[in-house]
Parts: sequence; structure tokens; C-alpha cells
Amino acid sequence: MSDVYAPPQGDIPILHADHEILAVEKPAGLLSVPGKGPDLADCLIARLAEAFPQVLLVHRLDRDTSGVMIFALTPHAQRHLGLQFEKRQAKKTYLARVAGRLEPKTGQVDLPLAVDWPNRPLQKVDRAEGRPALTDWRVLRAAEDESRVRLMPRTGRSHQLRVHMLALGHPILGDPLYAPETATAFPRMMLHAEELRLRHPDGGAGVRFRAPPPF
Repeated sequence: MSDVYAPPQGDIPILHADHEILAVEKPAGLLSVPGKGPDLADCLIARLAEAFPQVLLVHRLDRDTSGVMIFALTPHAQRHLGLQFEKRQAKKTYLARVAGRLEPKTGQVDLPLAVDWPNRPLQKVDRAEGRPALTDWRVLRAAEDESRVRLMPRTGRSHQLRVHMLALGHPILGDPLYAPETATAFPRMMLHAEELRLRHPDGGAGVRFRAPPPF
């Protein structure tokens, strides 16, 4: 992670807004919530609160990840959506560019994760103490130097996709924490939350929000 936090400027794309929920496209490089200290105060939820003062957090994306995020606009919606994430009912799809040729075309990573305490905020595979973490993958395009993959996390552990891809030997390109040797060759981390499917808190109808990857 860079020593200097310089979040991108400009408007936040609104994908959907109604009386209960707000779906937006988070840019890479912007914190989801404030960090510690005044220099880390600028974040997605603070910017959204200017137009939606009632906005409430439901889930997070890493600072260097872009893509679809959903927020609640009422306490009821926050509870309803939070429960869907907790019970793994929310379906998340990510697009990533990873190092090397990932084979086979589809697969699953089932490796428990835990905080790497001496190197926080890094996470690590920990078969003894880690919490269960499951990721499905599908290769969309592959060459010798990199692969374009769709990632479907079944759990929502911190840095899950980043650590799971690293564990496979195919780290996400441009990742400043887990593939720092590639960070200078790419303008950002090549991980994007492409689609989120869940049930609307008012009535339970299925809804889908999508933001095409910018890379």
C-alpha cells in the first residue's frame, strides 16, 4: 500500500437509487469507509453522505478494488441486506487479470484465511486457525504472461480473492500488497467487482447491479 493516500476525484457513478437502497460504482484507490486519521477521512461513504445523508454501510470493497457496492438508506434495509451477506445469499462476481496462464479453465480454491499479524493488514492461508474461505474461478482468456478470469467468492473474507489467487501461483496483477513486483507495471490493481445479485429489502424481489470492468 502506498504511503500517500491520494484518492481519485470526480463524481461517483450511481447505478441505482430508491427509497431503501443505493448501488454505486466505487473507483479504485478510494477507501470504502474512513481510515484512521484525518488524512484517510476521504472515502466513498463520506462522499455519498453529501447527497444521501441517511446512507448506511452494508459491505466493503478493498481500497484498490473497483466496482459495484450497495448501501442501505434505511435501518431496515441495512439489516435485510446485511443478513443476506452474512448468510452468503448475496452473489458476487469479480473480474481479474492474474499473472501467468491459469489452468484448468474452471476450478475452486478452498483455503482457510487468517490475519498475518506481524504483517497486517496482510492475510494468509492458515489451515489450523483460519476461517473457511471458498472461491470459484472461470478463465475467460489466457496467455503465457497473464489470464483474464471471473471470480465468484462463496465467502467474504478480507482479501480473499487476492490471497487465493496468490496461493494458486497467479497473483492479481498490480496488487500492491500481494504482487508488489507488478504494481509499477499497472496503473491499478486489476480486480473489479463486476456484478452483485441479491434480494430487495422491500418485498424480496431479486435485483442485479452490474458495472463493466474498466480494464
